[in-house]
Amino acid sequence: MGFSQLKDQKEIIVTIFGSGRSKPETGEYRVAHDLGKELAQAGFTVCNGGYGGTMEAAARGAKQAQGRTIGIITKYFGGWSANAWIDTTEITESFTDRLMRLISIADAYVVLKGGTGTLLELAAAWELMNKNVLPHKPIVVVGSFWNGVVTTLKEELAWEGLEDCTRFVTGVETPSECAAFLKQRLRGLMNEQKEPGA
Repeated sequence: MGFSQLKDQKEIIVTIFGSGRSKPETGEYRVAHDLGKELAQAGFTVCNGGYGGTMEAAARGAKQAQGRTIGIITKYFGGWSANAWIDTTEITESFTDRLMRLISIADAYVVLKGGTGTLLELAAAWELMNKNVLPHKPIVVVGSFWNGVVTTLKEELAWEGLEDCTRFVTGVETPSECAAFLKQRLRGLMNEQKEPGA
């Protein structure tokens, strides 16, 4: 089954990748909260890994804006449950299954500050599109944390003759810029969603 067949297109889902360790008093948590809120207000369903840190913050912001949230968790982490701000929880068997589901369910991706797990998620989504395993979807990096990584990878792709693949990733500074960008990029899907009988 191809990635394009794994989601029933009744809503427009944005998966957010970021750290599970951010605390409510940190700037990273506030950015994730504001991002969830902005995306929900723009009409998107917010999806993430379902646990704490920026995942909790984004879901919380989305719910405070009356949005819908999805959390993808895994049996691999044992008894961990989804945070209180998740509407729909999907439980996968393995860590890898969780990663693939976070990618396959989404129409777009937003990458926040994080560690190696977030780097893996960014790299996996980007590479699947590079290899045409995944339909081309926007990846938005918020803030400057990943700038060095993204710039280096774009330079390498261009050197390899894959410059077209660099267009999948866009950098923005704020959650509001991210939401506005995705509304523009996903306008076709949003129009389809509003059509009678859609």
